[in-house]
Amino acid sequence: MCAFHREATDTDPEAESAQRIELPNGSRIVSLSGNPTTVRGFSGPRLVILDEAAWIEDELFHAVTPMLAAGGRLIAMTTPNGRRGWFYDAWAGDDPAWDRTRVTALQSPRITPEFLALERAAKPEWRYRQEYLCEFVDTDEQLFPTDMIARAITRDVPPLFSPSSFPSFSSGAGHAA
Repeated sequence: MCAFHREATDTDPEAESAQRIELPNGSRIVSLSGNPTTVRGFSGPRLVILDEAAWIEDELFHAVTPMLAAGGRLIAMTTPNGRRGWFYDAWAGDDPAWDRTRVTALQSPRITPEFLALERAAKPEWRYRQEYLCEFVDTDEQLFPTDMIARAITRDVPPLFSPSSFPSFSSGAGHAA
C-alpha cells in the first residue's frame, strides 16, 4: 500500500483517463479513455454516448456496458466501418433493445450536393457509400465478399480435421537442426 501511494503521488495530472465539465445545474459531462482496461470502474451514468461507435473495438464496448447496470442509457453514433464488430451486429441484428436511425449526407442541409459530387469523384465507391450513405459495405481490399463467407460457414458440416489430429511441435520433436 505504501509503495502504491508513493507511485500515485508522482502521477502527472495531465495523464488522467477522464476529463470533466460540471454545468451550473449540477450535471457533469465526463470524457473517458478509449482504453478498455482504464475505462472500467466508472459506474452509474445516466447516459453514455459512444461517438464513431463502429470504430470502437468490441473489447472496449464490452467494458463500457456494465456501467449501465443501474439503468443508464446508451447512444451509439457513427458512420459504418465495414460488416464487422459489435456495432454492425447490433445494427444488422433484430434485437428490439436497439432503436436504429439512419441519417445520410443526402439528408443533411449542411452538406451540399456539390461537395458530395467532389467526394464521390475522389473516393472509391465503397468508401463514399460507407461515409456518406451510411451503408455497411465490403471494401475493395477484400478477397472474398462478406456475404460469400457467411454462406460458406455452417455447423451442419463437421470439420475435416480435429485439433488433436495435428502434430504438436511444442517440444521441437521432429525438427532437424
